[in-house]
Amino acid sequence: MDISAAAMVTAALQMQQSQTIQQGQVAVLKKAMEISEASAVQLIQSIPQQPALATSGSLGTRINTFV
Repeated sequence: MDISAAAMVTAALQMQQSQTIQQGQVAVLKKAMEISEASAVQLIQSIPQQPALATSGSLGTRINTFV
């Protein structure tokens, strides 16, 4: 099997181009994941804090009914 130099160069250029495209796709995916992470953190931080259990009295000292 005889492969011409031009065919080898073309194949090498196509491989290089596909690697560049893949690197771009990975960069876009990473950016999307960072944005998703930031949104999740913001959502978690927006959850209000639960009130503490009562420390005295007959109501609210054993069961947290706000959950």
